[in-house]
Amino acid sequence: MAFSEVIKMAHDAHKKAAEHHEHAAKAHHAAAEHHAKGDHAAALDHAEKAHEHSIAAHEHSTDAHQKSVAHHS
Repeated sequence: MAFSEVIKMAHDAHKKAAEHHEHAAKAHHAAAEHHAKGDHAAALDHAEKAHEHSIAAHEHSTDAHQKSVAHHS
């Protein structure tokens, strides 16, 4: 694999991880707002979405780290 391809793959993985972190943060904020309004069902739904995005962010972060390490090896 070409060096430039490895760099692009690492960059893409970092970008994807960041996107999921942002989605998780937005879902956490929405969950908090719904909870404050007493809408616990909607709060739970947003909390579950936040959790899903957090898991995806972790997976992409791990992938990005592995690709970055490979790039520097």
